[in-house]
Amino acid sequence: MAKIKTIGILTSGGDAPGMNAAIRAVTRAGISNGFNIKGIYRGYEGLINGEVKEFTTEDVSGIITRGGTILKTARSQEFMTQEGQQKAYETLQRETIDALIVIGGNGSLTGARNFARDYDFPCIGLPGTIDNDLYGTDATIGYDTTMNTIMECVDRIRDTAQSHQRIFFVEVMGRDAGFLAQNSAIACGAEAAIIPEFLTEDDQLKEFLGRGIRKSKKSCIVIVSESPKCGAYYYADRVKKEFPEYDVRVSILGHLQRGGSPTARDRILASRTGVGAIEAILQGQRNVMIGVRNNEVVFVPFSEAIRTDKPLDMKLLKVLNELSI
Repeated sequence: MAKIKTIGILTSGGDAPGMNAAIRAVTRAGISNGFNIKGIYRGYEGLINGEVKEFTTEDVSGIITRGGTILKTARSQEFMTQEGQQKAYETLQRETIDALIVIGGNGSLTGARNFARDYDFPCIGLPGTIDNDLYGTDATIGYDTTMNTIMECVDRIRDTAQSHQRIFFVEVMGRDAGFLAQNSAIACGAEAAIIPEFLTEDDQLKEFLGRGIRKSKKSCIVIVSESPKCGAYYYADRVKKEFPEYDVRVSILGHLQRGGSPTARDRILASRTGVGAIEAILQGQRNVMIGVRNNEVVFVPFSEAIRTDKPLDMKLLKVLNELSI
């Protein structure tokens, strides 16, 4: 793929700590290998509108410590249409961009896959999402930082839960994946985690009540994955109705989870995958996500990364249940 001279890079969808580290890695690795790098602002929306700037190493200096994304991000409905993709393609042609690197989650990589297919355009994805729900990589950029943020918040919530002998239902992000809820529950010493992979709400709630609070504990922390129907307020209301003797509170961590300086683990993951994206282009790869599996950089086809459900480690659920007695 010697014809590739200029690489565009954008961040799309929800922001994740470590995206800036990935932008830095792509920019510097690209320039080191003789490519021109152009930053595209506000994701696919900015690509449609031509918000493009040529990047130098100075443009990414000092950003590895910062959360969010210097390229900004947006969710683009227009890019889902044929007209929107055509405008995006015209921007790439006008800016003489020969390949595109997209940092984002499931929706962002789905957009990259569809665009690559319809316009025969080389696209490379980096797994930038706090949800950790992309198949083919052990972790996604932003996941570790978010886990640590949740842990710090719940540690503080536990202080008041114990002081007032309350049950706290703490809602965390994760969309359709329970990785944040499951693993933050272990890290926080929570009594239970209610996760979407096991959507038998009654069973999960009854099991928690029978195992912990009814026996010896006067205060409890339950981590709940966000859900429009069965979120933390749903379970809290059920406990209030069925067990009015318990003092119940809800804490929604919300977008607090997205912010903050990325951890060392996220900075390293972002740096490795960013360099891996340039290596993929040098090797003639296209339409793949760069992941790290068993400590090795891997190239995962888009169709695998976004269509295959990433399984939870059932052994970790056993760990949580045994330690919550």
